Amino acid sequence: MRYTLYRIGIAFLLGILIPVSALSASLPEGARRIDNENFRLVLIPRTPEQIAAFYEARGFPKPALELLRNLCFFTVGFKNKSRDIIWLELDKWIFYTHNSLVQRIHRREWPARWEKLEIPKNLQSTFRWTLLPESLDFRPQEEEGGNIILPRIDTSFSLNASFPTGRNRKGQVLKITMENLRCAADAE
Repeated sequence: MRYTLYRIGIAFLLGILIPVSALSASLPEGARRIDNENFRLVLIPRTPEQIAAFYEARGFPKPALELLRNLCFFTVGFKNKSRDIIWLELDKWIFYTHNSLVQRIHRREWPARWEKLEIPKNLQSTFRWTLLPESLDFRPQEEEGGNIILPRIDTSFSLNASFPTGRNRKGQVLKITMENLRCAADAE
């Protein structure tokens, strides 16, 4: 069991570190990709088992693993294919079901959660490293990846995202919609 969890953790780590261009060849079940002349955006849902295995391999204690298993993780990959700066600003990403908003768990919420569970600072730092930055300017051909976290819900949901462009965010605003996103579940 521990060896299987370790292998899943390694696979998850590789999924985060593999460049977005490599991810475009074949995607796991439930993943979504938008690939246009300006950028490539990939969202890969992660199962609770993958999440637990990844963080267990880094020394996270059981209470932290239980907390993480009950959330909805997506690994995001983004590559700027344009000749302009594209801004990733997660506050411009809106997740929603047919009748309500789905509030993304912001990076600033984690220190208080970890404090309650008495998670050491080194593990908090490891966790922070795996998150997608809240705001980042992508220069031409730059790519980045990381996780976004949502509450676990059992229904499908959508994403509307806007990406300002230009040095001062005053260029064209690129907009996308991804539909039928789902939190990944463990295999039964």
